[in-house]
Amino acid sequence: MPTLKNLKERLARDREIKLSVTGRSSGRTISRQVWFVLDGNKVYLLPVRGSDTQWYKNVLEDPSIRITAGGTNGELRAVPITDPKQIASVVDMFRNKYGAGEVKKYYSKFDAAVVALIR
Repeated sequence: MPTLKNLKERLARDREIKLSVTGRSSGRTISRQVWFVLDGNKVYLLPVRGSDTQWYKNVLEDPSIRITAGGTNGELRAVPITDPKQIASVVDMFRNKYGAGEVKKYYSKFDAAVVALIR
């Protein structure tokens, strides 16, 4: 069984993860590939359309998420970030990892982010 140490090692190497959330209407598992930033034991997620992003709306209803990196899974609890200064910090981390041009190309609204702690 994969350990959280294995998950952190995979996250340190990968550029994308599979994020799985529970649909707020359907109750079904919904998965998609997303970018992320690993900072210590924290995984930051930035919804591409901010608070209008469907997976973010689902997390507000059910904060249990599953992330998969290189075949290693982790069950985490997502905590929404709505403070503009904290969001700006997350956006900066994404720009540092993926490049400002790439973030500008794919992300259209910066009013929400998510953090999940790896324990």
